[in-house]
Amino acid sequence: METSELLKKVRQIEIKTRGLSRDIFAGEYHSAFKGRGMTFAEVREYQYGDDIRSIDWNVTARFNHPYVKIFEEERELTVMLLIDVSGSCEFGSGTALKQSIIAEIAAVLAFSAIQNNDKIGVIFFSDRIEKFIPPQKGRKHILYIIRELLDFKPQSRLTNISVALRYFTNVMKKRCTAFVISDWINENDFEHALLIASKKHDLACIRLYDARDAELPAIGWIKLKDAESGEEVLIDTNDRRLLMLFRNKWEEQCAMQNTILTRYGIDHVAIEAQADYVKALIGFFKSRK
Repeated sequence: METSELLKKVRQIEIKTRGLSRDIFAGEYHSAFKGRGMTFAEVREYQYGDDIRSIDWNVTARFNHPYVKIFEEERELTVMLLIDVSGSCEFGSGTALKQSIIAEIAAVLAFSAIQNNDKIGVIFFSDRIEKFIPPQKGRKHILYIIRELLDFKPQSRLTNISVALRYFTNVMKKRCTAFVISDWINENDFEHALLIASKKHDLACIRLYDARDAELPAIGWIKLKDAESGEEVLIDTNDRRLLMLFRNKWEEQCAMQNTILTRYGIDHVAIEAQADYVKALIGFFKSRK
């Protein structure tokens, strides 16, 4: 991408996503993540309306009366974006590619973070770590991240979320909030790495998908190409049995991934690339309160 065109696109995304962050997401973001970076202060007796998840069971057992832990909010959080840059994210059946929407969502989260005085960092991954941008504050830092999102050329087209999670766990020593943003296509072997990362950090997962990832139209014979492996196959989309198998495989994979994420208490949301991601993100933030 030429420099002038790249700068124009960076500016367009900044105007759109900074406005969304300021007018819509800032309050929701703060409410959703204010309790994620907390330090223990004291215990006190349970009061009506207290969150039962904050009960200190050891103190409660000792005094035979419920006590809750009181936390103080840390001055700032560190937010990490783990962003899938593999070949499958270059697909889009409508007006936008998945990678374009990923860039916008990442920018919204980044601007929301700095408006909350948080640091923001990024890990680009395929089936390897493509680039690590250490957490910093400030508009200049975010514009650099957006430029990289728009113009980054990965070395590999394959995907391995486990690689990204393991690297993230090793490189970030202090607890932070992290968003894994990916289409999660053909990702089945990530449970162990997810478990380790979720014990150390506050994880949230965003699955971005295209309608054609889930269902094919009945338009006769077409050639499909795997964007990551390059494998091509010719199929008859008028074959209802084949279309059903395609749909079932998608649903089974999504169900398996959702089961694993739910098992470890990891908040997650699926967003269709051609739909309104603003509404989906607001609902996602509200669900974390």
